[in-house]
Amino acid sequence: MSTNLHNILVPVYFSSRDKWAIAKAIELANAFQCNIHLVHVVSSFSVTLREATASRFFMYENTASVTNAGSALQELRDQYREHVCGKGTMEISVLKGNPAEQLTQYIEQFDMDLVVMGLPKFNLLHRILSSVTISKLARQTSVPVLAIQSSGLVSHFKKIVLPVTGEVPIRRIKMATMLARSFKSTIYLVGLRGDENIGGQILNSTLDVLQSISTIPVQCFWLEGKNLAKSTLDFSKRINADLIMANPLTEFQMPGWWSRVTRKLLSYGSTIPVITVDKKNETPS
Repeated sequence: MSTNLHNILVPVYFSSRDKWAIAKAIELANAFQCNIHLVHVVSSFSVTLREATASRFFMYENTASVTNAGSALQELRDQYREHVCGKGTMEISVLKGNPAEQLTQYIEQFDMDLVVMGLPKFNLLHRILSSVTISKLARQTSVPVLAIQSSGLVSHFKKIVLPVTGEVPIRRIKMATMLARSFKSTIYLVGLRGDENIGGQILNSTLDVLQSISTIPVQCFWLEGKNLAKSTLDFSKRINADLIMANPLTEFQMPGWWSRVTRKLLSYGSTIPVITVDKKNETPS
């Protein structure tokens, strides 16, 4: 994993959630002097269905049509470009096809280092689809996905919570360290109280790795409860955390049957920003 950010991808939906995703991307771009890529994917299926019914397909409310998507993206770039300082640029692209496939190809082709996605406030279907996209992108690419809700627009990541499961999370450690250095943060390592002998070894090993690569302040906590996602979220709220580092494992799924049905991951259930890093990309190569 790179020790710096060079390219940040923001999927654009021409809805209110774009605002907080772009705002967070600009903050990171200014901190790391990197580029922002605003990408809108026109779904072939949704366009065909919309044309067949001569009406707006519900997934395309408040979005531009195929013909004016480029113009809409240019207007969006003109609106935000002046806020990008330093060497960073703001690029725009309109793609057509399956959104997940197109975003995955774009990430790989243009070497994205981070994806920033805005989560909608109230639309349940959009939120479920967003959660699936976050998980799928994190699984299919080596790129972390940062999920932002409207309440997650903190100015900086001062308190970063890193939950620990059954192995030392190398990639999340590197990502947390990179952000913590830039924002002068404190990292909070947390694990579920239970088998402290095995869990303690992982927590201590994670702490050793962190301390071996940086002098960033680190604190360790054992959490009560049976669900790591819920316990992590409750702890993060208590300390007013600014960021949670997770991955799309069952350990990071919120409790309850509805959460299982909708794959309500921590990134979907948290008002605090969550960076999702796939487990397969966490261990050293």
